[in-house]
Amino acid sequence: MAADLGSDPATLSLHKIVTVQHATLSWLREQIATGRYEPLQQLRQETVARDFGVSVPPVREALKTLEAEGQVVYYPRRGYFVAKLSAAELAETYTIRDLLESEATHRAVGALDDDDLKRMRAAIKEMEAAHRSEDLAAMTAANRRFHFTVFDGAGMPRMAEMIRVLWDSTDRYRSVYYATAEHRRRVNAEHRAIMAAVADGDGTAAATLLTEHRHHALDALTRSLPREDDVPEPGRVQRGH
Repeated sequence: MAADLGSDPATLSLHKIVTVQHATLSWLREQIATGRYEPLQQLRQETVARDFGVSVPPVREALKTLEAEGQVVYYPRRGYFVAKLSAAELAETYTIRDLLESEATHRAVGALDDDDLKRMRAAIKEMEAAHRSEDLAAMTAANRRFHFTVFDGAGMPRMAEMIRVLWDSTDRYRSVYYATAEHRRRVNAEHRAIMAAVADGDGTAAATLLTEHRHHALDALTRSLPREDDVPEPGRVQRGH
């Protein structure tokens, strides 16, 4: 049973603090993922706090979390900057995802129930609608629901959480991929194929299709990302708004 937060002022206060910190982290992740804060842009804590309408402490905690995830970089006496997009970093992350997600898919397929399959089909419809309206945020959210219905269905919560961390660290790459209509159409077609394999209970086919799905995105992104020697140092880019 959930705790009665209203019965204890101290508990209510702690809950409010945790909620603000979580909301700030989620919002800041979204701003980076959608390009509102661009690679190498400085993130001044006071400016970010004003943008979101919160105090500085939750922003500071969010930046520390994002630094641990590799989404922002801290330079002594200079502050936090959005991390640059890196083809090498992306390739390494996708290699790790291949291992974890293939295992999760094999374990989940056949164990998913009718509600899980309905959730996946609904996510596909939402993604297709988001593609037509060019709503990249909605497409990203529906894409995550589609895939994590499978990953969570593996019954290995620690593995699913590891996959979530990897996804959080690469959401901004995903937004770059979805910006192209051709890529969105490919994603939707690949999701329908994965859905068919999952519905048939064929874990091997689903895992294989999922690997191809990742590799198509990685190949396209690798071609579009700037070369490492083309990326300026943070001190040479525009500071925060």
